[in-house]
Amino acid sequence: MAEKNVSPTMKDVAKEAGVSLGTVSKVVNGIPVGKDYQKKVDAAIHKLDYRVNSYAQGLKSNKTQTVAFLVPDTINPFFGELTFYVNRELAKNGYRMLLCATQASPEMEQALLDMAEQNRVDGIICISYNEGLQIRESTRLVTIDRHSGVVSPCVASDNLTGGQLAVKKLAEFGCKRLLHMSISSALPNEATKRRDGFVSACVSMGLDYQMLCLTDGTPYSVFYDYLTEHITDGKFDFDGIFCGTDTLARLMIVKLYELGIRVPQDVQVIGFDGIKDYATGQYYCSTIVQPIEQIAQTSVNLLLNSDLSKAPPLVCLPVHYVNGGTTRE
Repeated sequence: MAEKNVSPTMKDVAKEAGVSLGTVSKVVNGIPVGKDYQKKVDAAIHKLDYRVNSYAQGLKSNKTQTVAFLVPDTINPFFGELTFYVNRELAKNGYRMLLCATQASPEMEQALLDMAEQNRVDGIICISYNEGLQIRESTRLVTIDRHSGVVSPCVASDNLTGGQLAVKKLAEFGCKRLLHMSISSALPNEATKRRDGFVSACVSMGLDYQMLCLTDGTPYSVFYDYLTEHITDGKFDFDGIFCGTDTLARLMIVKLYELGIRVPQDVQVIGFDGIKDYATGQYYCSTIVQPIEQIAQTSVNLLLNSDLSKAPPLVCLPVHYVNGGTTRE
């Protein structure tokens, strides 16, 4: 029996079970042994309350079974849900998640990435805001939505088709004068293709349109002022709005009501992401839904099971439309 208040070791387990140290090592590391040996070792582990030192194991095997997930924050419902699914998918594969909230700061992102590498993580999944990201050549990296300055596979929704789908739906519901509003990172990213899809669909369908596309950090008051300026004698200049995110759509809907413009009676609104209210399970608005769970599964599978040097630079996943009550159908 190990000394009191001293954590038992594999040697203690071997002595208690009456087997060799090598047999205990095999059991702890999941290597098959005879059933009798397995039972003896399991019983000794339970009796001694032996805990595997995973950090020490990692030093020996050069694997820590830990993956870092760099995300701007978990307050935004989209990022919060994505974090949940990434963590769940890693756990299914026997990995732990080192969660790093970067606050969309390139400097903090680099510092947290450096910290993750120093902690010998087995890979990094990242929503990057740093075009000049510095990373070791040996570090496995998968990005989501945004392209970092490092050559690595990126997982994203089909944003181009999503933008086109939003326009087609608004036109189907009777809209003829459309507005696109978005706010996004200045870093090259897949989300800007929502705007491209919007434009291409409007042009191909002969619809009048305008756009207000701003970069991260711009105050929402700029959007509010724009809405106010486009109301004449109580009538809004547009009958359909496509917002780059559901969060932005929700804010615009509230402001429109304050200005006396009804949704969807006076103007119909479609967002992007597929965010639901936590309490009710209802969508924020009519929206283009991203497959968040599939994004997480694909990112984890690429990181853990693929030769990243041969992986496609972009894995594009399908989106679909749902009615969230802000369109007339």
